[in-house]
Amino acid sequence: LGAFTAKDDTGFSSSYDVVDPGGLEWSAKIGAEAQTEVVVSRILWGLGYHQPPVYYLPSWRVHAGESEPARESEARFRPKLPHLERREDVWSWADNPFSGSRELKGLLVVLLMLNSTDLKDSNNSIYVPEERWDGASRWYVVRDIGAALGETGKLFPRRNWLERFEQEAFITATAGPRIEFDYGGRHQDLLAMIGPADVQWAARQMARLTDTQWRDAFRAGNYAPRQADRYIRRIKEKIVDGLALRVDRRALDDEDDTR
Repeated sequence: LGAFTAKDDTGFSSSYDVVDPGGLEWSAKIGAEAQTEVVVSRILWGLGYHQPPVYYLPSWRVHAGESEPARESEARFRPKLPHLERREDVWSWADNPFSGSRELKGLLVVLLMLNSTDLKDSNNSIYVPEERWDGASRWYVVRDIGAALGETGKLFPRRNWLERFEQEAFITATAGPRIEFDYGGRHQDLLAMIGPADVQWAARQMARLTDTQWRDAFRAGNYAPRQADRYIRRIKEKIVDGLALRVDRRALDDEDDTR
């Protein structure tokens, strides 16, 4: 049960600001992105990319003023933790402290594998933990990542669409250092920064996730086991495609061996 404080209808999905009985404030996003945002966040977290905690509820009750509590549909819940402050400024894909790094380009590759179709800078947030957390005093986070696991497109692509996710390709062509992706979303210019070595590096990181981790990510989003298995099967096919790319071995660094 949450006490309603504000509502935002400006984005694709409506979101509420609510306060739980213990006094903690939460952002609750309802609609098609609720499941996908939790899954994608858990996958990124498992790969070592900072993410604020998010949770999924299939239904919940909200109390607004003197009215009786109303039951709402599924939602993604993100706590506003006092020891993890979100700054108002955003960071840019094209200009940030990690520009040119394998980890940054690998993050883009992972999002492409998951058909993340909303790569605008305004979705990127900076968090400042009260104390160093996971070895960092400043988090550069890709946030609002629910536009995924469906089709990619520029005008209202359908999120959370298993059949389309299975049908869309990952890589359509390669020509030396250039890669063509089956990606129809906005911000196509970002794809130019990705080379074969970046794709192979990201695929190697993805391949490290265990079957238990994959299942846990989709279970956190309340996917039925058969649905989860189909999503995981398709993602693993994309991982295989990434690993199979022909890469100049000199373009690959030894970061994995030094971790």
